[in-house]
Amino acid sequence: MNAATDSRAARDDYYRRIAPQQLTPLWESMAALVPEQPRSPAVPHLWRYDDLRPALLESGALITAREAVRRVLILENPGLAGSSAITQSMYAGLQLILPGEVAPSHRHTQTALRLIVEGDGAYTAVDGERVTMRRGDFIITPGWTWHDHGSDADQPVVWLDGLDIPLVRFFDCGFAENLGTDTQPVVRPEGDSLARYGATLMPLDFEPRHAASPLFAYPYERSRDTLARLARGGVPDACHGYKLQFTNPATGGPAMPTIGAFIQLLPQGFVGAGYRSTDGTVFHVIEGRGDYRLDDGTFTFGPRDTFVVPSWVRHRLHASEDTVLFSFSDRPVQRALSLWREQRDA
Repeated sequence: MNAATDSRAARDDYYRRIAPQQLTPLWESMAALVPEQPRSPAVPHLWRYDDLRPALLESGALITAREAVRRVLILENPGLAGSSAITQSMYAGLQLILPGEVAPSHRHTQTALRLIVEGDGAYTAVDGERVTMRRGDFIITPGWTWHDHGSDADQPVVWLDGLDIPLVRFFDCGFAENLGTDTQPVVRPEGDSLARYGATLMPLDFEPRHAASPLFAYPYERSRDTLARLARGGVPDACHGYKLQFTNPATGGPAMPTIGAFIQLLPQGFVGAGYRSTDGTVFHVIEGRGDYRLDDGTFTFGPRDTFVVPSWVRHRLHASEDTVLFSFSDRPVQRALSLWREQRDA
C-alpha cells in the first residue's frame, strides 16, 4: 500500500468517525459549494403551447376550478424533477378557467403574476378590485392579498402563472388562508388602480400597503404601443432588442419585490448577440416567431410557447418576424443581495 492509498484510507476512516456527530469535511465539497461559475441543475427547455393545450383542456373535464382551487398544469423543469419549479427559485404553470367558473378567493405569502395566454373576458379580483383580463395583459397579485378569478367569457381562458414558491419554500415562510367564500367583496370600480397609478401620477394620500406595485394590471395594449414607439425612434439593444421592465410607479423599482417582469420586442430579422445572466429566466411568446440558440442546440418558438433559460446559460435570440416576449425571473432579489451579474458577448 502506497502513501496516497494510506492517506485516502485514513481520511475515509476519519469521515466515518465524525459522521455520527453530524459533521462533514468542507474540503470534500468546496468545489460544489463555491463553484468558479454558476452551475444550475435546471436545463433549457421549451413547452409548445399547441402540443400541451389538449391536455390542459382535458383537465377541465376532470376537475372543476372550485374543486382544484386553481386548475393548473405545472411547467416543471426536466432538471428539477419533483420540485414543482421551472428554475431554482421560480414556479410556472398554465391555469385554465372555463365559462361560468369561479376559482375561490384565497391569499398566500407567495407573490404571483399572470400573463394572459388565450381568451378574453375572464376576470381577476385583487384586494377589492376586479379587472377584466385580455390576451397579453400582465397582472400581479402581491403577497398576502386576497384574490379570486372567474369567467364571464364564452370560451376557455388560459394564463401563465409565475410565482416565487421555491424562493419562499427556501426561507420556510409559506402561509396560505382561504377566505371562505368564492369571491371577495368588490369595493372599488374596475380600472381604479390604473386611473390612480397608471399615468405617472400619484394620489396625495398614497400609503403603500405592501412592497409590490399598487398598480396590479398592466394592459398589453399600452405595453405593445410603447414598444412600437421605441422601435420607431431608436436602435435595438444588441442582445435584447427593445426591452422594458415593469415597474412600481410609487418607487420606480420592480413591480414585485421578489420577481422581475419584462417585455421586449425583437424586430423581424433580429439576430441577437450572446448573453447570459445569473437570474434563470422564463420567457413567454406573446406574438411572433424565432429561436433561441445555445452553445449546444437551438429551440424554435412560436406564439404562446414558453421557454426557460437557466442561470448563466449563454443564449442568442433570433426573430424571423416581429416578436414580443414576456419574461420573469428573481432578478430583484439578486440585485438586493448584490449577487446579480450579466455577461455580453463582444
